[in-house]
Amino acid sequence: MHHNGPFSIPSIRNFVPEKIKPWVIVLFVIIFQLSSGGIYLAAVSEMVGSMALMQEDVMMIGYASMVGMALTFTIMFRLKFRFCSRTSLITCAVALIMSNLICMSVNSIPLLVAVSFIAGIFRMWATFECNSTIQLWITPKRDLSVFFCFIYLLVQGCIQLSGLITIYIAFLSKWQYMHWLVIGLLGGVILLTHMLFRNYRSMKKLPLYGIDWLGALLWGLTVLSIIFICNYGEHYDWFQSIYIRMAAVAAVIMLLLNLWRASFIRHPFIELKTWRYPMVYTTFILFVVIDILLAPSHLLEHIYIETILGYDSLHIISLNWIVLLGIVVGALFTYLTFARRKWRYKTMTAIAFSAIIVSLAIFYFTIDYNQSKTSLILPIFLRGFGYVIIAITFLTALSRVPFQNFFQAITIQLFISACIGSVLGTAILGHIFKVLIKKNGMLLSANIDNVNAIATNLSLGKLYGTVQLQALMVSTKELYGWLVLLGLFCLLLFMVRESTIRPKASIHPTYRTIRRFVKHQLRMEKKKEEDVL
Repeated sequence: MHHNGPFSIPSIRNFVPEKIKPWVIVLFVIIFQLSSGGIYLAAVSEMVGSMALMQEDVMMIGYASMVGMALTFTIMFRLKFRFCSRTSLITCAVALIMSNLICMSVNSIPLLVAVSFIAGIFRMWATFECNSTIQLWITPKRDLSVFFCFIYLLVQGCIQLSGLITIYIAFLSKWQYMHWLVIGLLGGVILLTHMLFRNYRSMKKLPLYGIDWLGALLWGLTVLSIIFICNYGEHYDWFQSIYIRMAAVAAVIMLLLNLWRASFIRHPFIELKTWRYPMVYTTFILFVVIDILLAPSHLLEHIYIETILGYDSLHIISLNWIVLLGIVVGALFTYLTFARRKWRYKTMTAIAFSAIIVSLAIFYFTIDYNQSKTSLILPIFLRGFGYVIIAITFLTALSRVPFQNFFQAITIQLFISACIGSVLGTAILGHIFKVLIKKNGMLLSANIDNVNAIATNLSLGKLYGTVQLQALMVSTKELYGWLVLLGLFCLLLFMVRESTIRPKASIHPTYRTIRRFVKHQLRMEKKKEEDVL
């Protein structure tokens, strides 16, 4: 039975009004989400310059935090039943403060990756502690479709706000001040927790025995190895480099070792049967497609807006307001249709796919040297709108998985949606984009010689720059076109698969069946003639 009494948070002291208690938790969630714990990817350009790092190094550190967050879901309830809310919030806040202090003063890449990975664990622990505390306040019936609308609105909204705050702070002063701002906010969380919370337990402690820590480590290292390959592949010329080959061999060995261990140990970190549920592998595959379709937002859009249109970092980050608007509208739309009216999964998936495809098509048809900033509003809005719908729908779909495997299924989905998917899509598109630029550059420069009027009026440097700029524009447009075709093909395939109209009854009958039918018809005709006579 569901909880029918008045909602309360007994871990908060009684002098705090009951109506204010949930909002205190929401404030904590926002602060923990603003704290990356490691680095802030919006300030990647400033970090590359001040810390003498490559862009790939900064991205690797950021993705390590995502891997730590994904792994934590499997053991979330074990942590919640072992520690009270007061202990969990203070511990996580202290750990995130220490990680922020380390990450803005250390240049060692392995150390930064390790710290960011650990910070991701504490960030997700704190977020889950807060969200699980107010779940009955959000949805008294424990309707996960309603709950996940709130979660994604809060999480994705904070991601966009974090990027906006980071860039504005970096523009006005230094990017390190973002870390100090977050440290101050986390200090406020510690102070408020000491004042408002008490050591309350609703049940006895549940020890952390039986957790497959070795399996968790192997899964984390496997995902990090895949991210390393996709992130550094173009820099090291893919499998021509010994580093990429070593990472690939390590990933395969650790993956096989983990699957082998899961086949015989009593409580593996991720059980093998979790992978066999249709909702798990279906959403896994669809997220790969979605991340490939969304890859231009990480690669092509920044190149196009910065190189061709000539906007600076402030103008580029201001587009996050449009993404934030799309997220808010998408979450509200999903709440009204999917959570309240209970629209079907395939309907929501088709709407989200269509929004993402339309955003790519708008970019394809409107891309130009003189494109205005206002013309970017609609496709960017549709991208945020479509992504939040697909994320809520796919996460809710995992509720069909039995509870004992539910959080393992969430970890698997986050491996692709938050960790591998975006870096894989960016790696694939980045390599294709590089090939297209070379091809289009050769094609465009084929007719430029001493007879060509354009070649005679421009210097060699300007001529080379013009050809490269035009090749960049043509390649961007061509890649958007291919992505639109890929999206339409996948949408059509999905709609045919989910449609009730299936070509099951359209199989041509055998000749034996046809012969029997014809003989039967002849007998009936002959019988009718005899009856007439």
